Amino acid sequence: MQQFLLRRTVFAIISLFGATAVVFGLSRLQGDPLLLYATPGYGLSPQQEEALTKKLRLDQPLVMQYAHWVGGIMQGDFGRSLLDNRPVTTTLSAKWGNTIQLAIAGMLVALLIGIPLGVLSAVKRGSMWDYFGRTFALFGLATPVFWVGLMAIFLISVRWDLLPSGTKYTYEAFPLSWNNIKHFIMPAFFLGWGPAAGLLRITRSSMLDTLDSEFIKLARAKGVSHNVVIWKHALRNATIAPITVLGLMMAGFITGTVVVETVFSWPGIGALAVQAVFNNDFPLMTGIVLIFVIIYLLVNLATDLLYVVIDPRIRIN
Repeated sequence: MQQFLLRRTVFAIISLFGATAVVFGLSRLQGDPLLLYATPGYGLSPQQEEALTKKLRLDQPLVMQYAHWVGGIMQGDFGRSLLDNRPVTTTLSAKWGNTIQLAIAGMLVALLIGIPLGVLSAVKRGSMWDYFGRTFALFGLATPVFWVGLMAIFLISVRWDLLPSGTKYTYEAFPLSWNNIKHFIMPAFFLGWGPAAGLLRITRSSMLDTLDSEFIKLARAKGVSHNVVIWKHALRNATIAPITVLGLMMAGFITGTVVVETVFSWPGIGALAVQAVFNNDFPLMTGIVLIFVIIYLLVNLATDLLYVVIDPRIRIN
C-alpha cells in the first residue's frame, strides 16, 4: 500500500508539472504576453512596457520564465486578475464555496437516481421499470444540458413560475430554508442528470452480470431472502464498475459546472472560467485550470483506494 501511494503521488506530481508546462506553453503561443496588459485603443507606454517586461521576466529565457512562474504557483501566488487587479486566489476563494455546494447537490441527485434505478431496472428486467430506466438513460446521455436547462428555465420559471430561473439566494442564514433550497433544484438536477443516466446504465449492466453468477444462484438455493441477495451480495459485487465511473464523475461535478453555472447564472468557478476566457484573463484561467487538474488527480487516487474497501479480493501492491 505504501509503495502504491508513493508511486501514485510521484505520477500525480509529474502530471501536475506537465499540466503547468502545457498551460505556460499555450500562453506563449498566443503572442506577446504584454498585449494582455495593454489598454484597448491605447496600448502600453514605454515605461509600462519596460516595467511589465521586468515584472514578468520576459527579458529572460523561457526556461527561467517558466521556473519563476511555477515557483510563484507553488507559493500560492497565481498572479493578479487582469480584469480587476485582485489576486487570483482571492477571486477563486470567493467563488469556490458556491461551486462545491452545487457539485455536492448534483452528486446527490446522480446517486439517488442513477444507482437505485439501475438496480431496479436490472432486477425487473423486461418490465415497465426496465423500459423506463433505459429511456431515462437514453435521454440523459443524448440530450445537451444547455438546451434542456434553457427549456426548463422557459417552462418552469418563465411560463409556470414554479422555481427561480437561476443565480443563488444569499439572504437567508439558515441553509436548509426553502428560499435557499429552491435555487438549487434546477441547477443540481441538470448537473446530475447526465451522470445519473451514466450510473444507471453501468449499474444495470453490472447488476445483470452479477445476478447471473453462480454465488447468487447458490445464495438463493440456500434460502437467503430476496432483499439480502440484491442489496448485500449482488450490489456490493456490482459496484466496482460504477465506482470507477463515479470517481471521474465526482471530478466532473466540479469541472462540469461550467455549462450549468453559465446557463443558470450560478456564481461559481465554472461561470468565472467562462468570464476569464471572454476577457482573455490568463492568470485567472491558469488558476482555474490547475485547480481542476489537482481535483482530477486527487479523485483518481481516492477511487483506486476505494476499490480495496469495496472488494477485499483486490490487493494493491
